[in-house]
Amino acid sequence: MSATPSDSPTPAGVHPGKGGSVEGHAPREQWSGQLGFVLAAIGSAVGLGNIWRFPGVAYENGGGAFLIPYLVALLTAGIPILLLDYSIGHRFRGSAPTAFRRLHRRAEPLGWFQVGVSCVIILYYTVIIAWSASYLVFSFTRAWGDDPGAFLETEYLQATKPGISLDVVPQVLVPLVLVWVVTIAILALGVQKGVERANKVFIPLLLVMFLGLVIRAVTLDGAMDGLNAFFTPDWSALSDPGVWIAAYSQIFFSLSIAFGIMITYSSYLKRRANLTSTGFVVGFANSSFELLAGIGVFAALGFMAFQTGVDVSEVENIAGVTLAFVAFPQIISMMPGGPVFGVLFFGSLTLAGLTSLLSILQVVSAAVQEKLGITPRQAALRIGGVAAVLSIALFSTTTALFLLDTMDKYINEVGVVGSAVVMTLVLGLVLRRLGEQRAHLNDRPGLRLGAWWSVLVGVVAPAVLAFMLVQGIRSLLGEPYEGYPWWFLNAFGWGVVGLALLVAVVMTALRWRRSPDDFTPAELSPRALRRATSAGPPSPVTRDRTPEQGEQR
Repeated sequence: MSATPSDSPTPAGVHPGKGGSVEGHAPREQWSGQLGFVLAAIGSAVGLGNIWRFPGVAYENGGGAFLIPYLVALLTAGIPILLLDYSIGHRFRGSAPTAFRRLHRRAEPLGWFQVGVSCVIILYYTVIIAWSASYLVFSFTRAWGDDPGAFLETEYLQATKPGISLDVVPQVLVPLVLVWVVTIAILALGVQKGVERANKVFIPLLLVMFLGLVIRAVTLDGAMDGLNAFFTPDWSALSDPGVWIAAYSQIFFSLSIAFGIMITYSSYLKRRANLTSTGFVVGFANSSFELLAGIGVFAALGFMAFQTGVDVSEVENIAGVTLAFVAFPQIISMMPGGPVFGVLFFGSLTLAGLTSLLSILQVVSAAVQEKLGITPRQAALRIGGVAAVLSIALFSTTTALFLLDTMDKYINEVGVVGSAVVMTLVLGLVLRRLGEQRAHLNDRPGLRLGAWWSVLVGVVAPAVLAFMLVQGIRSLLGEPYEGYPWWFLNAFGWGVVGLALLVAVVMTALRWRRSPDDFTPAELSPRALRRATSAGPPSPVTRDRTPEQGEQR
């Protein structure tokens, strides 16, 4: 690869073509190959929302017609921002805070805000996996009885009312502890021996189990009624702006973008890794799984409607916690071979949750490793230990359901969307670095990105996401979410957003154990850089180094 001339020599110990390691730093962990990264990235993207959120969102927003805005959202925002995450992490070879710091010194707080968002999600995401694992066991005996809704709230979760409770629920505590033990053990093994190996087992197993579930679901009586309800298009919905916003929301939350995951994961790729083609593979694999989930879920709901003698449109609980832990237990109780179907469904839900949880934890672990100069094992034990204690203290109690609902709503609609808006605006309008990032992507094997990518990331995506953010904040300020008390929403809704901001301020202020600034990213070929920057304003940094390095030299 031809190199851009530099005004000054490369710092001692920096090897741009061999991972960007710096003298005194431990060699950076790497995936064993492209397949390991792809499986881990798919594992992160394919999570709980694919199974229990997408089918309901699609059904309520035009059915088959929803697939049009969904595909548009995937191509104009989902994959472009996914590739932006890839380019940042891969080029600057670090976790979110490290990568943003190397991009520009003042951008470091954005990386730590993304870490803070991940910290919040970790706390409640784990308990859903624990519930899924419990229900996998319950499937053998159909422990939920004749009224799964009452069983979930009164017997299993022992839910009381929104508030703070010290009453521990033993049947939630035990699986929650086990989930944390498994997760910390995998994380402590590192990227290649832990996260990659786990995904190489979990993702194929998840695919086999879920395919088995879908095949069984479509053979049930009434399945075609459910599929007709799911796919029948309501073309009038396409004129509703809310449907398009729903499509962008689904794509955005589903792909694990803009809160540090893909920045961190791509930083472990080898220098000549294929980034663009991989991004399209991951994006379409995630969407394919969502479509498969829609088929399986609505085939099963069609069976339930057939058994109860109602129309599919009259079936309740088609999304979220109630779909997984109320509707599906009802379906399992009605069908022949229900226990096997239950194991497939709740096993799939557990595996999908675990692969996503590992990626979110890796965001925090990697950032702390680099800031404090500690090993993956030390970070896993310290970060995992603290997170486990907080998670168990909050979500093994009788108020867990309300805490989860509130924290998830606020951190996603304000924290994650806000992070994406700031990231795209900073890269596109403030620092004007999209040209360089596109040149970095195009310097590697794979699909070539044109100026359209910079337009989508720098203009279209932030405009749509800013509208989503404003609408979300207006809704949250207008009336109490789900009728919960304002003090509860302020403490655990706006409070977790404030916590992410606090993480950004405190961690940015801490001194780095080893400075991340002594780093030179891989050099850009003059041809790729010229093509990437000729279509728009010149980048403030035409050399392939961070502004801080130029100042220091």
